[in-house]
Amino acid sequence: MRYQNIYKATFLARPNRFIAKVLLDGKELTVHVKNTGRCRELLVPGCTVYLEKSDNPARKTAFDLVAVEKGERLINMDSQAPNRLFAEWAKAGHFIPGLTLLRPETTWGRSRFDFYWEAGERKGFVEVKGCTLEEDNWTYFPDAPTERGVKHLEELLLARQEGYEAAVCFVIQMAGVDGFSPNDRTHPAFGEALRKAAAGGVAVLVYQCEVIPGEVYITTKVPVRL
Repeated sequence: MRYQNIYKATFLARPNRFIAKVLLDGKELTVHVKNTGRCRELLVPGCTVYLEKSDNPARKTAFDLVAVEKGERLINMDSQAPNRLFAEWAKAGHFIPGLTLLRPETTWGRSRFDFYWEAGERKGFVEVKGCTLEEDNWTYFPDAPTERGVKHLEELLLARQEGYEAAVCFVIQMAGVDGFSPNDRTHPAFGEALRKAAAGGVAVLVYQCEVIPGEVYITTKVPVRL
């Protein structure tokens, strides 16, 4: 997945979850933040961020904040990226052998899953979650309570019980991590739901990404500790 028209800037402040103040070429700008999560450990005043300039002249904000430096690590912050990355990765043959259908935004039961797929006689659902929270090279999800995430896991388990294959795929939006766990400190109910889903046959997939200012792509599998 590639970005166009990338600019390097300095983060100043985040007045609300949708916008940030940055310094670009000595000028203070208001930019759109493509992640409504808290990201408090990432968006620290003075840190280096990367912006994508929009080609839409009618927009109120000309730039989107898409990545941030945390120490020597570059982290993609675009909450729309994980689904696009998973689709690219799956269509390239890395998900299910013989994949013939990958349909986004498919409703089943009380949920709308990110993807429905078919491969011969096999069929299933995948829910994709982006992960940007890292501590000491270990990653965690979620960074804030997510009742919607719990609901998705419960619905995936029901789909599995109905005979579909089911998976939740955590896309780690950075490189060089040692592993992944549910963030029980922040939302224990999500961790409990994830462990229950895994015990019931829902696959827990975790992959990290290579991230450079203008590009991000899925690379290798990450160890999971539930």
